[in-house]
Amino acid sequence: MKLPLALRLALRELRGGLAGMRVLVACLALGVAGIAAVGTLRAAIGHGMTREAAAILGGDAEIQFSYRFADADERAWMTARAEAVSEIVDFRSLVATAAGERTLVQVKAVDDGYPLVGTVTLTGGGRLADSLAPRDGLPGLVAEPALVARLGLAPGDRVELGSAAFRLADTLVAAPDALQGGVSIGPRVIVRRADLAGSGLLAEGSMFESSYRLRLAPETDLAALKAEAEARLGDVGLQWRDRTSGPPGIGRFLDRLGAFLVLVGLAGLAVGGIGVASAVRAHMEAKTATIATLKTLGASGGTIFAIYLLETGILALAGTLIGVALGAGVLMAAAPLLADRLPVPADFGLYPVPLGEAALYGLLVALVFALWPLARARDVRAAELFRDVATPRRVWPRPGILGVLALLTAVLVGVAAWRSGVPELALATAGGVAGALAALALAAWGLRRLARRVGRGRLARGRPALRWALGALGGPSGETTAVVLALGLGLSVMAAVGQIDGNLRTLVSRDLPARAPAFFFVDIQKDQLDGFLDRARATEGVSGIETAPMLRGIIAEINGQPAGEGRSHWALNGDRGVTYAAAPPPGTVITAGEWWPEDYAGPPLVSFAAEEGRELGLKLGDTLTLNILGRDIVATVASFREVRFETMGINFLMILDPASVAGAPHTHIATVYATPEAEGPLLRTEAEAYPNVTGIGVREAVGRASEALAQVSAATRWAAAATLLTGIAVLIGAAAAGERARVYEAAILKTLGASRARILASFALRAALAGAAAGLVALAAGAVAGWWVTTAVMDGDFRFQPGTALAIVIGGAGLSLAAGLAFALRPLAGRPAATLRARE
Repeated sequence: MKLPLALRLALRELRGGLAGMRVLVACLALGVAGIAAVGTLRAAIGHGMTREAAAILGGDAEIQFSYRFADADERAWMTARAEAVSEIVDFRSLVATAAGERTLVQVKAVDDGYPLVGTVTLTGGGRLADSLAPRDGLPGLVAEPALVARLGLAPGDRVELGSAAFRLADTLVAAPDALQGGVSIGPRVIVRRADLAGSGLLAEGSMFESSYRLRLAPETDLAALKAEAEARLGDVGLQWRDRTSGPPGIGRFLDRLGAFLVLVGLAGLAVGGIGVASAVRAHMEAKTATIATLKTLGASGGTIFAIYLLETGILALAGTLIGVALGAGVLMAAAPLLADRLPVPADFGLYPVPLGEAALYGLLVALVFALWPLARARDVRAAELFRDVATPRRVWPRPGILGVLALLTAVLVGVAAWRSGVPELALATAGGVAGALAALALAAWGLRRLARRVGRGRLARGRPALRWALGALGGPSGETTAVVLALGLGLSVMAAVGQIDGNLRTLVSRDLPARAPAFFFVDIQKDQLDGFLDRARATEGVSGIETAPMLRGIIAEINGQPAGEGRSHWALNGDRGVTYAAAPPPGTVITAGEWWPEDYAGPPLVSFAAEEGRELGLKLGDTLTLNILGRDIVATVASFREVRFETMGINFLMILDPASVAGAPHTHIATVYATPEAEGPLLRTEAEAYPNVTGIGVREAVGRASEALAQVSAATRWAAAATLLTGIAVLIGAAAAGERARVYEAAILKTLGASRARILASFALRAALAGAAAGLVALAAGAVAGWWVTTAVMDGDFRFQPGTALAIVIGGAGLSLAAGLAFALRPLAGRPAATLRARE
């Protein structure tokens, strides 16, 4: 028979009804829909950020300096190349009300040219320049709603930043460059930079960022201008961004979160693949008589294989197309709601690439999981098919089929690794899914063996319902394997996300040391340090104070080579805190090398954190080029020391010898340990005396970090829930596929005198035991996955979450029990005589 005949027979069978193949369509549709929705959302955000790139940046390009302003020559260079230049200063400070309340804010000080691109939206609907203009003797300030609500402010109220007084002019609704500042510790306020004169907030050595936004001619070559800027200004600590760069950290975070959600979706599609395999296997067993007849009439194994491969392919294509339409449709329907909630701009629409990618994943998964049960029909003889209706014999596919399976699996994993943008995460996910499937298959095999053994033992004697349940679990029907694999993989994803979520929620708070500081105080000027210490020590409830000189520096080179070449580490991302000390700080543990003499005056030396040094591949004698306030310092690594950042005390990645930074303007940092009751009086005392000093509360910082982690957790929980939904669909399909066998089984048991209650108890026991087995394996797989993500990806400590684990096991047993009971009603209602006559 030729291919057209095989296609004609496949279509004829499809016209006869889908029967159990609806599960195949449903599983693929659910899995593909999740991937299509996430991919479309990523594309919408990408297009939105590209469209609004200049507005997000605040101009066509930006040049940023740390802890200093551009000098006259640098301003002249920028002015000569841009149509307009705007200066913005960003820093943290405390805002104080007339009633003496204080809270931490992120200050954006702007000039008259701000914003170069876009419009600032205020509650009152007025212009930013008008709101910031002086009125009633006070310059204006606009603030985010969170600050207004927290302090109970109203328009016209007087507030203070440092020693400068302002008038709350309006509430900030939106700023075009809001994303450019990244995540802030406190609410944002906007003032004019000129109005900060004399406030003491921008003194030499203070911690601030100055940014110069450039509006360029349309024909400007951004790459060439960047090269010129780095060649001309690169040795003074310049950081360049342009409209092609995206907001710092935001794009990378969204890409990684999107990649993670896609990979969770792929795990869900793998669950759907189990459903595909189960549906195809059940369909092939139901078509045993048809296959035997075709082989008896002379049909070759290849023809049989082609018929059912085409049939499965048509259904897989239908399920995939439904999934693509469902994913895109749900996202488009939710677009108005998402547009208001997303922190980034998004252009919602139909994007062919992510939809095509989702369809490719669906078809590949369908082929990978359908080929094995399809191949069985090719290599079984007709006589065996007729004799083996009740207990089909397992047959391994031919080597060619196994080779095709391996190739398709490699293509699937390769495409996922390439398209995710995070290959190592994609490969780890593929390995995890394969490992979970292997563990679940082993568990299903072990459950069947154990069920057969226990069913023949003392425990089952006198307990007919238990014995029947164990006999069914240990039987050759394959239902046990399908339930354990499908439900187990879905629960594994839920268990992994549950463990990760639990660790994320407590990652910050649980790692707080028993004695954590109450405040970090920054920007303490040299002439303020003694008075600051006296006031802190005089505050009742203060138990300890640590101080250190504070500079900020960028690791520009390692051993004369650009630091970022061939290395990826948080220490190289932006500037880092640097201090100096003649003697090792109290409690210092030097792991390698030696500290310099207290009167050392030679070439610059640095002591580096031991663990981070190992991660960067540093060794004693290596050189680091540190850019501090525009000055390059080439320091030799003299020692490594233990640094425990989790103590939240004063810990520096790098400590320099004092002579290397002699004369460099700097401030001091202090950590103050105090009781909760002392925090308010301490903050008021220091802020009243030194308005320029900023106190950062540890509890508030921890709260904001926990809030951000909770948002990530919510996204992963929704993705995992979709995966579990696919698993439930597979579970229902497996229960439905086994309904025919249970009808016959119930008829036999009724004929032998069994009551309906006892038969129902048997069905319930088998379903609950299979679900519990799946839950136990999922618990182990989820714990391993959670441990790997928490320790390897998040670099945190993993702690097993028993509450989540218990919910997974109970949930597995409960879901399997519910599905089993739902399909137990028809077998119980059937009449034995009619059922048995139908099987004659």
